Amino acid sequence: MAEPLSPGLEALQKRLGHRFRDPGLLLRSLTHRSYGADHYERLEFLGDAVLGLAVSTLLVERLPQQPEGELSRLRASLVRQDALHRIALDLGLPPLLRLGEGEQRSGGRERASILADAVEALLGALYLDAGYEVAQAVARRWYEGLELRPGQGKDAKTALQEWLQARRRPLPSYEVVAIHGEAHAQTFEVACRVEGAGPTVGRGPSRRAAEQAAAAHMLELLQTGGTSRRAPTP
Repeated sequence: MAEPLSPGLEALQKRLGHRFRDPGLLLRSLTHRSYGADHYERLEFLGDAVLGLAVSTLLVERLPQQPEGELSRLRASLVRQDALHRIALDLGLPPLLRLGEGEQRSGGRERASILADAVEALLGALYLDAGYEVAQAVARRWYEGLELRPGQGKDAKTALQEWLQARRRPLPSYEVVAIHGEAHAQTFEVACRVEGAGPTVGRGPSRRAAEQAAAAHMLELLQTGGTSRRAPTP
């Protein structure tokens, strides 16, 4: 008889809306390779494909007039690491991950790349346990309430650059103004400056993420004519 799942894993199943027939799949989906040989990487491979198809179907249904190129850009924005990292946090995955001692000490439980991989692995486990329809339904719930619109697939830095170029204004500049935390779990602060506006400051777990956050707020600032302030952490 299989061991009962921990309260944390029982709560995760409730958040997913699915009780696993094979609890071993759920455990494996949360097991990093540093913990043991029965880790999540093969499930991650499956989950990546399931997520891509589920998100593609969602976009085709909700944006029937958009061309393939725009749908591809939008899909990329919805399945990239920072988006999956946010889903992992919403699901409460950090304390449920099974990591080796070294990975735990180095901050792996909070690392965006590991959490994003675990989300894909979890979807792969759902697919093997209950089939595509169940896995797709779970994935679609992760994006419920999200406004999908043309142009959303562009990253913030590209969108800001295009906005400025269309008005023949100088391009923005970016500068790291602070780095906080230990080497394995740093938070970057980046200032975005545009002639006649700003600066805005973005925060993120990498310089790129912080630049994107600062650019997103700068674009909002320019489009609404607001005053500059610190951008929210992505």
